[in-house]
Amino acid sequence: MFGSKQGKQERLEQYQQLLSEEGLTPAQLAAKLGVPRSTVLRDLPELDESGVKLDEDEHGKLRLFRRWW
Repeated sequence: MFGSKQGKQERLEQYQQLLSEEGLTPAQLAAKLGVPRSTVLRDLPELDESGVKLDEDEHGKLRLFRRWW
């Protein structure tokens, strides 16, 4: 079997860390983590389901959503 639940959880944490530092496209995330872009696209909805909200700019770069009020 490919991958593991532990590996996926580590990836989800890495996404959060990377996206808190800078805006990245799914392709850039994939390159930084050494996984296929399709893996990133499959993982991103799980971040949302776990309560991590992402914001996408006009260039397709994602970053952690932060409210300022």
